[in-house]
Amino acid sequence: MRYAELHCLSNFSFLEAASHPEELVARAAELGYSALAITDRNTLAGVVRAHTAAKDHNFKVIIGSEIVPIDGPPVVLWATNREGYANLCRLITLGRRLAPKGECHLTVEDIAAHTPGVLAGIVPPKHSEELPLEDLHRYRDTFGDAAYLLAELHHGPHDRDRLDWLGMCSRKSTLPLVAAGNVLFHIPERKPLHDVLTAIRLRSSVAQVEAHLQPNGDRHLRPKDRLQAIFAAIPEALRRTQEIADRCTFRLDELRYEYPEELAPAGMTPMQYLRQLTWEGAAKRFPEGISGKVQQLLEHELQLIEDLQYEPYFLTVWDLMRFARSKEILCQGRGSAANSAVCYCLGITSVNPARIDVLFERFISRERDEAPDIDVDFEHERREEVLQYIYEKYGRDRAGIAAVTITYRPRSAIRDVGKAIGLSLDMVDRLAKNADHYRATTDFAVRCGEMGLDAKSDLGRKFLFLVRELIGFPRHLSQHTGGMVITRGPLHDLVPIENATMPGRTVVQWNKDDLDDLGILKVDCLALGMLTAIRKMFQMVEANTGQKHTLASIPEGDPKVYGMICQADTIGIFQIESRAQMSMLPRLKPRCYYDLVIEVAIVRPGPIQGDMVHPYLRRRFGEEEATYPNEAIREVLKKTLGVPLFQEQCMQLAIVAAGFTPGEADQLRRAMGAWRRPGIIDQFRAKLLDGMQKHGLEGEFAERVFQQIRGFGEYGFPESHAASFALLVYVSAWLKHYYPAEFAAAIINSQPMGFYAPSQLISDARKHGVSIWPIDVNRSEWDCTIENQGIRLGLRLVGGFQQQVAEKISQMRREAPFSSMTDFVRRTRLPQAQIEILADADALASLQGSRRDALWNALSLDRKPRQQWLFDQVDDPTEPLAPLPVMSQEEEVYADYRTTGLSLRSHPIAFQRKRLNRLRVTPAGELPNIPNESSVKVAGIVLLRQRPGTAKGITFVTLEDETGTMNLVLHQKTWERFRKITRHSQAWIAHGKLEAKDTVIHVIVRRLEDLSSRLHSLQTKSRDFR
Repeated sequence: MRYAELHCLSNFSFLEAASHPEELVARAAELGYSALAITDRNTLAGVVRAHTAAKDHNFKVIIGSEIVPIDGPPVVLWATNREGYANLCRLITLGRRLAPKGECHLTVEDIAAHTPGVLAGIVPPKHSEELPLEDLHRYRDTFGDAAYLLAELHHGPHDRDRLDWLGMCSRKSTLPLVAAGNVLFHIPERKPLHDVLTAIRLRSSVAQVEAHLQPNGDRHLRPKDRLQAIFAAIPEALRRTQEIADRCTFRLDELRYEYPEELAPAGMTPMQYLRQLTWEGAAKRFPEGISGKVQQLLEHELQLIEDLQYEPYFLTVWDLMRFARSKEILCQGRGSAANSAVCYCLGITSVNPARIDVLFERFISRERDEAPDIDVDFEHERREEVLQYIYEKYGRDRAGIAAVTITYRPRSAIRDVGKAIGLSLDMVDRLAKNADHYRATTDFAVRCGEMGLDAKSDLGRKFLFLVRELIGFPRHLSQHTGGMVITRGPLHDLVPIENATMPGRTVVQWNKDDLDDLGILKVDCLALGMLTAIRKMFQMVEANTGQKHTLASIPEGDPKVYGMICQADTIGIFQIESRAQMSMLPRLKPRCYYDLVIEVAIVRPGPIQGDMVHPYLRRRFGEEEATYPNEAIREVLKKTLGVPLFQEQCMQLAIVAAGFTPGEADQLRRAMGAWRRPGIIDQFRAKLLDGMQKHGLEGEFAERVFQQIRGFGEYGFPESHAASFALLVYVSAWLKHYYPAEFAAAIINSQPMGFYAPSQLISDARKHGVSIWPIDVNRSEWDCTIENQGIRLGLRLVGGFQQQVAEKISQMRREAPFSSMTDFVRRTRLPQAQIEILADADALASLQGSRRDALWNALSLDRKPRQQWLFDQVDDPTEPLAPLPVMSQEEEVYADYRTTGLSLRSHPIAFQRKRLNRLRVTPAGELPNIPNESSVKVAGIVLLRQRPGTAKGITFVTLEDETGTMNLVLHQKTWERFRKITRHSQAWIAHGKLEAKDTVIHVIVRRLEDLSSRLHSLQTKSRDFR
């Protein structure tokens, strides 16, 4: 018997079904089905994954969807051909665009308008009390002989009666019966997980939603002999499944993405225009003449672009850059596009191909059927202008943002499963807060016991099993950070489009991997905070000095800038401000642009896991000789002293050492990119080792190369990416060195971004000789500004204060300064709550004197009628204030931190110094004078917690006292032993051993004390990263 399952939901029906599309395809193939229709509810989000899996199994997948109209029963639609698929996409797009995010609003009339090329299977009601003849006749009249009635039986007590009832419906409506499963999971063992998903969807527990649960596990893909028994009375219903499958010939491989072409001027083809722009750009990039090497690169790339017909795509990206620059929005291409000389000449990227050995096949390869991927960074505060330009230029029917599939991770899975199976909210909260241990399942089971859930009990085993099953399940679709799909024709003929949560945006239902698999190009319009900050730095410098700078005008190779970098004086500098980077800088000692490229790439999981960092450093400083087994490998590795630090080098090694083709080397790159799926890279081991052996490379060298490549499976960095970022590293470092005030102010004005909060940026600016002026309503704007070559703090730092209110104050102040509190209140007419916030933040000191007086005066306004305090004359006598006690310095500092997150008066730890001295706690400023490996005690406010994925459980913590910052290292056992302190305390006393190397000082922590209680009402918040 041939059987095709025609009604099957995957977990892309979000909380409705309990199996991945890949699992369903694999199981259907295993059971000997002739085809499987993936028919998720009002979506096509999972069909590409099913399509890809089907090719692996040489199996047929039918593209469909279960459509649920508001005025009729659900209907399963199957695309028979390309026209039918386009109609299905348009229909889903219509319903999604008419409804809020996550919903679909369609009528039977809407369905009737999209019938060509579509077959329909009407889903009968669950209960058989009434004949739905009116609805059945409507669908029959709509679809004619393309309509069927689905016969779905699931081992219920009344299956025989229901089958009789379905037969009667079929006869009276003249709709032929077709067997279907309404499948919700691939195997019956997924029933418990489906129960949990149902409870999650209904926001309750499994026990409370019993009436909504499936009565048994029969909603799975069933063996064919079982289906024959179920439908023995109507065998024609089984035969019709194959009839429908035969009519559905459409495959996703038929989709053809076409690029917009309207950018080429009249009379020119896109390729002619691209060539013209490229050579014009080359003349500007190389005013002293285009070298033979660059000419060869350009001709090679242009020919390949023409052969693969990518020229409209390059023109599209060029147009976006042109628009951004016309609006003075800083932008820069990066990633694999930096391997392209054409992109450099078009102004898309800033990496001169003459400065690095580009590998164009990393970007475009004739041998692989994969679209190029150009990433462009725009200022994060102005990226939306670029996105809206795309929508305006191409229309919403031709442009949309790629989706991101939000999946369950350990913490969210623990929370949702815990609630669903009835654990107390307190226990769920405790378990979720220990989700960091989930990867080590044994540790997590032990932690469950400590939290009060016995992992060996029935409930504990059930909990752990369901959490493990749920992790990785899709939860909902979100929008990509900036991947835009732009098409020549209607985009909704390729993929359904839906509304994003953010107003003014629309999202396609496929993520970037789906788009890549089908060869659909996207342009990544990404947001980069540092570009925003640099643009603001340029503006401030020009306003204060008259000097105009651009990214291209910054002088190269300044030894003073590199000297500052070598000293790890890099707080706020792009890409090299993290703890790990600051530890590496004094060891690597970058002295030129390419050193920065290496610095950006070397502090990454790939080189660290591949044990490449220490060999490179030893060779860099002559402690170890760089050796090469042959000249070909020397050419690949000589610039990194025989150690592969970049993905491109791994690709080139595979080519010259193991005989890979460029296309095969790119497959290796993609495997390296699958670092979240351990073991993928191991599939290439035999091919790599065999290839190297054939090239005379074997034994220790071959194994070492494989292990180094394998290390990139933990996230290695492309050289092209690092090269683009290194340009911004140098520009931001140059600006910090020569304009420290503008540098710090611009970064604060661009928050949130980077590693450091405003308090650390201000502290660092002071160390560079920058004067800092307090917040003052008579001087401050919303942003921090430059005043007398120092920084005037902006009102944006006041917690709870509103930008529009700040702008109103500035407007009033431009007419005349505020002369008194009464004048300020009368002229600004601010809400009392905003006046109280300003008073509490000491921003009214120039008008009222002390903070307490200002706050008391602000509060007293509440005791006057609004009309009176708005229209009081300036010289009217105010009510006499009761004398208020003066705040102590410590109270002032605490109030500063509470309202603005920093203080210019002192540091909270300074008030504890006498006690800390008695405890023999060493200030941060004295640590350089302590001998290496000495036992020390340090104390400070927690600024930063960071636990990189490659740190093997180590957490890096930065503390701050009144003399500076100190870097702590906590091994996992120490972190867990003191976890109440490590997770929640604002200030610590740390006992440990000092380790000093190359001016980098760490304290390896052995014991912790909580200092928070000594700091009374101090309110701080650390910045925590992974």
